[in-house]
Amino acid sequence: MNIIVQKFGGTSVATPEGRQRVADKVIEALNKGLSPVVVVSAMGRHPEPYATDSLLSLVGAYQPYQDKRELDLLMACGETISTVVMAHHLRSLGYQAEAFDAFHAGIRCTDVHGDGQVLRVVTDNLMASLRAGNVPVVTGFQGVNGQLCVTTLGRGGSDTSAVVLGAALKAQVVEIYTDVDGVMTADPRVCDRTHILSQVSFEEMGELAGEGAKVVHPRAVDLGADHNVPVWVKNTFGNAYGTLLSPVPPPEAIEKTRVVTAVAHMLGLSQVRIQSSGQQVAVMAAMAERGINLDLVNVCGPEMFFIFRTQYLQQATEILQELGCSYEIRNECAKISLVGAGMRGTPGVAYRAHRCLAEAGVEVYHSTDSNITISCLIPADKLRAAIEVVHKEFAL
Repeated sequence: MNIIVQKFGGTSVATPEGRQRVADKVIEALNKGLSPVVVVSAMGRHPEPYATDSLLSLVGAYQPYQDKRELDLLMACGETISTVVMAHHLRSLGYQAEAFDAFHAGIRCTDVHGDGQVLRVVTDNLMASLRAGNVPVVTGFQGVNGQLCVTTLGRGGSDTSAVVLGAALKAQVVEIYTDVDGVMTADPRVCDRTHILSQVSFEEMGELAGEGAKVVHPRAVDLGADHNVPVWVKNTFGNAYGTLLSPVPPPEAIEKTRVVTAVAHMLGLSQVRIQSSGQQVAVMAAMAERGINLDLVNVCGPEMFFIFRTQYLQQATEILQELGCSYEIRNECAKISLVGAGMRGTPGVAYRAHRCLAEAGVEVYHSTDSNITISCLIPADKLRAAIEVVHKEFAL
């Protein structure tokens, strides 16, 4: 069978009109002789009643009494509702569809509630449904653990579900449908000259997703690369080509005609500068124990720099005070990250980035680079100016 996996996000399935557009994409695949497996997210976004955050808000007042296993049970309801409604909608149009929860879809996970990792997929039930001429509609975002308890896969887990199923079913492609036309050269909310990228390598997309681009979840990108499953990002509500994610860099990157592929960004960051010789390891250990993720870590003699999300500012400050560190904290920071396979081995890319930022009056507090990524920490109020100037400099 020519199997494809089609994943639809919460905005795609939230309304009758959206569900009809989903059905149109499924029917289009069937008419091409393909065998689609549909993966759906919970309907809509908070405060819509069946969105994941809306369900969690039902027990928000009971935070001291919350149980992670039970929270997974609650969160899984959103995808279950979407699956059943979408299967009914397809059947109402004359197409045989069958709803599957994670247990019946054979998705087996680790025991970590709220952040389960998929161990394997037992595909017998899904394959039987496909052979019978049905369209399986599967709950995203969840699996079952060794005790057959529902285990959710963390934020963005429906993307992960789709790619895992694509790998297990040996699908030709995983189509991830969302409410945008594809992966863009920058966030259109902060840059006016963005455009859609027709192709991005898994390596580039992994960096972009990790640095703030929210089109595809980083875990889904990694799984696509690991299992060599092409992933195609498309818009449920339009017919644009979208963006194909593949193991192979685009020709423009190989030929060095495209040095930088796109720019991602993050807001809500704080930077710490420590001047306490010998305490660097203790600081990193204490931050890790409190669940605070550090980024742009740089140790230079007695000094140490790093950034973290400002939401952890109080906990981080308490740690530094407990350890008796001499430190400075800078808040209201943003990070921009230039990503491109074409910059590997290309001289002068960092120079061009820093030069154009300086000419635009954007102060760079801190910068790091790798083979295909250059990240700069800047004032948050300079974010738009920074992205627009690097977008122009590298002709994105």
